[in-house]
Amino acid sequence: MTVALKVCCIASPEEARLAVEAGASALGLVSAMPSGPGVIAESLIAGIARAVPPGIETFLLTSRTEGEAIVAQLEACRPSTVQLVDVVPDSTYATLRRRCPAVKIVQVIHITGPESCAEAVRASNLADALLLDSGRPDRAVKELGGTGRNHDWGLSHEIVEAVAKPVYLAGGITPENVLDAIEAVRPYGIDLCTGVRSDGRLDPVKLARLVAEMRTA
Repeated sequence: MTVALKVCCIASPEEARLAVEAGASALGLVSAMPSGPGVIAESLIAGIARAVPPGIETFLLTSRTEGEAIVAQLEACRPSTVQLVDVVPDSTYATLRRRCPAVKIVQVIHITGPESCAEAVRASNLADALLLDSGRPDRAVKELGGTGRNHDWGLSHEIVEAVAKPVYLAGGITPENVLDAIEAVRPYGIDLCTGVRSDGRLDPVKLARLVAEMRTA
């Protein structure tokens, strides 16, 4: 596929195997969050990350913002990549670079309006890649992913054009709209959770349909 596929909210080794066999190049493993689907224990995250084939990226999704707290998670889970789902201070990037230099950093930008473009450009100078999602971090109970909602893909396309780092697109993507999303945004990769699930479980039929659509992009 010319567009990378990241399947998030992986809940078991079986789901990980299903996603990889379907063509995913990255798996999202969700640690403790204030809200949203897919949270699993760090011990299970570590087991899945250990078992994936070579060349498959494992993303630890963390809502923590303090550097040493994230380092502790990384040392326990051993993923290839950390996905920061909330805004973090610059000192956190510095800590992660110093303490975990082999771990890639992906910063999530929640597209809430035009101001998100400037936020993305700034974050692109600190992270290895960006992921554009549809959360609402300003709510009393933060929404930091897994909402199943679309956002303004026009703003997402502006970000792709403005930054020199890989950009993943998330938020309400399904087999039915994935081609429209790719055409509108031209991202490096697609990231999704609920769009390929039925009753909370990874659905092999939906996943196969999504991959078939992506192969035509």
